[in-house]
Amino acid sequence: MLVSIITPMYNSEATIAETIKSVLAQTYSEWEMVIVDDCSTDASASIVKKYQNIDKRIHYYKREKKSSVANARNYAIKMSKGHYLAFLDSDDLWEKDKLQKQVSFMEKNNVSFCYSACATIDENSRKTGKIRWIKSYADYAILLKGNFIPCLTVVLEKKLFDKIEFPEIKHEDYAVWLSILKTGIKAYGINEVLAYYRVNSKSVSANKFKAALWTWNIYYNYEKIPFYKSAYYFINYFINAIRKRL
Repeated sequence: MLVSIITPMYNSEATIAETIKSVLAQTYSEWEMVIVDDCSTDASASIVKKYQNIDKRIHYYKREKKSSVANARNYAIKMSKGHYLAFLDSDDLWEKDKLQKQVSFMEKNNVSFCYSACATIDENSRKTGKIRWIKSYADYAILLKGNFIPCLTVVLEKKLFDKIEFPEIKHEDYAVWLSILKTGIKAYGINEVLAYYRVNSKSVSANKFKAALWTWNIYYNYEKIPFYKSAYYFINYFINAIRKRL
C-alpha cells in the first residue's frame, strides 16, 4: 500500500536534506514524499529539487502565497495519492524501519490510525535523551485529557480525511486527532521510538503557557465543550503535562 508522506516546508535549508535522507533510508519502499513549500526565501527549494532528481518519489509544490503549516498540510493531502498518510515536518527525522513497522502493525491488526513514541534531538541532530512515551490506545474521551499522539509518528488511512482537514488554529494536529476520534475511530500506539522531533531555542512549543492557552481554545472554542467540562479536561491536561516532566 502506498504511503504519502506529508511534509510542509518553510525556510528549512539547514534541515530538509537530513529529513529527506531519513525517508530515502526507509526499509518500506512504497511511499511518496509530498513536500509543500510555503514560500521559502532560502535555498530549501533547490535542495529538494536536487533530491527529486535522485528519486522520483519525491514531489515538490510551492504555494503562491504564504499561509500556514495547516494549509500546507491540507494542500499536500489534496495532492497525495496514497492509501495511507504519514506526517513528517521538514526538520524532523524517522528511524529507517518506521514505516515498515507501522504499516505491518496496521495491516496485521486491521488498524486505521497508528502512532508511536518519539525522542528529541537538538539543533545539531544530537539526541537529547528525552523520550516521549505514549499510551497504547486512544479514543476521543481519553485524548481529551491531553494529547499524547506526536504528529511526526502518525500513520493513518487517507479516507479518514474525507471530511476533515487541519484547522487554522494552534495545536492543529491535536484538533485533527480529536476530530477523527470523535467519529468513533480508535487509534493504536507502538511504544517504541520510531521518530525524532527537533527542538531549538526558537521552538514555539517551548512556551508552555502559550501551549496551555492553545489547548484551552481547542476544548472551549473548537470542540465547543461546555465550560465546566472544558475545565475538567484542562485540569487533566495540566496534571498529565506535569507528570511528563517528573
